[in-house]
Amino acid sequence: MRHLPHFSRPVLLAAALLAWNVPLTHGQDVKPDSPQQVHRFTAEVTRTVTLEYLLFLPKDHAADPARRWPLLLFLHGAGERGSDIWRVAVHGPPKIVRDRPDFPFIVVSPQCPTGRTWSNEELLALLDDVIARYPVDRARVYLTGLSMGGYGTWSLGLAHPERFAAIVPICGGGDPLKVLLPDPQMAQALRTLPVWAFHGAKDPVVKVGESERMVEALRKAGAQNVQLTVYPDAQHDSWTETYNDPNLYEWLLRHRREPAP
Repeated sequence: MRHLPHFSRPVLLAAALLAWNVPLTHGQDVKPDSPQQVHRFTAEVTRTVTLEYLLFLPKDHAADPARRWPLLLFLHGAGERGSDIWRVAVHGPPKIVRDRPDFPFIVVSPQCPTGRTWSNEELLALLDDVIARYPVDRARVYLTGLSMGGYGTWSLGLAHPERFAAIVPICGGGDPLKVLLPDPQMAQALRTLPVWAFHGAKDPVVKVGESERMVEALRKAGAQNVQLTVYPDAQHDSWTETYNDPNLYEWLLRHRREPAP
C-alpha cells in the first residue's frame, strides 16, 4: 500500500492539577524582611488539537501481523504549512515513497497549520496515537525535518531524546542552551542520541552556522554520536541530496533505543 488517506484526529493535551493562587507562609519560602510574598499558582489547562498527516505503510506490512516496523516522523518546512495536506509530499520521505512502495519505514508526515510552527507537545501526542494504532517498532522511532522542520527536529529531539533512536535535522537550528543545560533526567539520553545534521554551505535562508553551533554544543555536552555534513555548493535545498541518499536510511536503521518501561 503506497499511501493511506490523511487523517484528522483530535488529541487532548492536559497539564496536571487544578489549584489556586495562594500565599505561602511556611519555611524558607518566607523572608520576614522582604516586602514581597511568595505565591504558587497551579492550574489545569486542557485543549484539543487537530493535525492532518500523511501516513505511509510499507507494502508488506499486512503480510505478517506480528512484525513491527521502524517509524520515521517527518517535519516539513514553512512553505508547506496550510490546509492542503498534499503540499507536505513535495519534499522528503513523503515524496520518496510515491515511487518506493518497498520503503522500509512507516512514514508519518503531519502538516503544520498556517501561521504556526511545530509544537513539541502536539507532535508527541500524534506520535503516541500512531504508535498505539499501527505496527511500530518502538525501539526504532526516528525524527527528521527540513528548514522549519529542521528547527522542529532539533527542538523535539533535544527536549525528548529518550523517544528517538536517532534524529536528522536538515538546514535548521536550535537553542544550544537546551543542550548545555539539559533536564538532568534527560542528560544521559541526550548524550547517547545519534544525530546526523545536514546543511548547505551557501544557504542564504538559514546560515550554516545554525547547524554548526548545535553540533558544537552537543559535542561539548559529551554527545557520543553526532556529525554534520555540509554540502559546499548547496544553498537552502540541502534536503534533496540528503533524502535521496540510501546511506541515510542505512545509518538510521543501525540505531535503536529501547523505550522506557
